[in-house]
Amino acid sequence: MRKRARIVLPLALAALVTAGCGSAGSSGSSSSGSSSSGGTAASGSSCAPVAGSNLVVLKDDKHLQNADNVVPVVNASAAQSSPALVPALDAVSKKLTTDDLISLNASVDVDRKSATDVASTWVKEKKVTDGLQKGSGSVVVGGSNFTESTILANVYADVLKSAGFDASVQAVGNRDLYLKALEAGDIQAFPEYLATVTEALNKQVNGPSATTVASGDVNATLAAATPLAEKQGLTFGTPSKATDQNAYAVTKAFADQHKVTTLSQLAAACGSGLVLGGPTECPTRPFCQPGLEQTYGLKFSGFKQLDAGGPLTKTALKQGQVSIGLIFSSDGSLAQQ
Repeated sequence: MRKRARIVLPLALAALVTAGCGSAGSSGSSSSGSSSSGGTAASGSSCAPVAGSNLVVLKDDKHLQNADNVVPVVNASAAQSSPALVPALDAVSKKLTTDDLISLNASVDVDRKSATDVASTWVKEKKVTDGLQKGSGSVVVGGSNFTESTILANVYADVLKSAGFDASVQAVGNRDLYLKALEAGDIQAFPEYLATVTEALNKQVNGPSATTVASGDVNATLAAATPLAEKQGLTFGTPSKATDQNAYAVTKAFADQHKVTTLSQLAAACGSGLVLGGPTECPTRPFCQPGLEQTYGLKFSGFKQLDAGGPLTKTALKQGQVSIGLIFSSDGSLAQQ
């Protein structure tokens, strides 16, 4: 099972700004049918749930979610003493996509292959190590205790080995623990998630009530994160195109029936019948139901309390209990059968 607490974190971070985001009725569905000026009021057909065996994510084309792109975070002293370190990790970022994450996670979580083998195969197939600048010295790459982080840590280590480093992977605890280890130089590199680590650093530097600086804009979030990282003795590599963040899925059968690939298209296509599935806090969190209503003008006929991107939500989607559900953009279950 994948550890997902870090992905739900932006919902908790946004709790202070939920005022005005819409209230929930006793069923958990929104008690207000209005949408903000930022959305387009839905006027299309009824979009009741459609059962199906495959799920697809609808593109967040208005960037409701924060930019949790996979990004290398490196101890600044290690980066300075080993100039080839960050470029080697940037070579991973250049190749890594969300589809790659889905496939890598599926290989481990569904096909039961080892994370080390899956990482090694991806590095070879993508030819990540071609033309790498050569370095030397010991580098410890941290990996957290969920599938994706373990795979990415091994990807980083394999690429660093090809660049001439004596690289190894060390399993670490939660972010509070491994950020301290990274800042202290006990580990030298870590595959992170841009928006989430930005807010962790923001709280370290500016206190637990610091104003949020991460957003759905990758470049703006990186620009905000860079000085925070510098104050903590860290440096960022280049963010990849790969994201692991809150996402909204429908069945492929639903998407095909209504000809939708984006959340904006969903709002235009669906005038009624949409049933949203997600965690208990979804009706009051701006990255969930209120955000979908205000940013996209989506209207929901009901809300079904499930889990945060877990098996309950995916099962409810596939069985036609909900029209759209909160999952995670790199979930291995998104790999088409």
